[in-house]
Amino acid sequence: MNRRQFIAASVSGGILIGIGSGYAWVNDGLDVNKLTIDNALITLDNLADKTVTSTGQWNLYQIFSHAAQSVEYSMTGYPLHKSDTFKNTVGKLAFSAFSTKGKMIHGLSEEIPGAPLFEKRDDAKGALLRLIQSLKDFQQFAGELAPHFAYGVLSKDEYGLAHVMHLHNHFDEISIV
Repeated sequence: MNRRQFIAASVSGGILIGIGSGYAWVNDGLDVNKLTIDNALITLDNLADKTVTSTGQWNLYQIFSHAAQSVEYSMTGYPLHKSDTFKNTVGKLAFSAFSTKGKMIHGLSEEIPGAPLFEKRDDAKGALLRLIQSLKDFQQFAGELAPHFAYGVLSKDEYGLAHVMHLHNHFDEISIV
């Protein structure tokens, strides 16, 4: 094989692997139609009756508080934002990919930029109730939503989807005992 054939084969192989990986990632998500706040509330209500643990770096208090904080900030405003250039390029592309897939991925122990840090408290029940209330408040919210710190301006439906995908991503580190 000469150099030109090798380069062409390498580029073609890389493209096929990229397309295949992208296809697998896009088709490995959840049904977007089921990613509703109502369904999330049912799931959270069911968690209240179960013994659950965290398998990640954060305990349940931190996970539920972080998720509640994210919902609350969508109504009140995030403390820090990525640049407008980031939000209008990478942020919009990421949200579009997550929305298409029905699945979000992010660092599960990363605080919201500028948000207060959480202590490792043992009040998981209180944090879960806060999360449930924040989602109910979001459903009833009729004001103008604050831009997301990374995705920029989102509609209420888009924000609802983002909140539920965010929860599902954190559910990856929650185990029912």
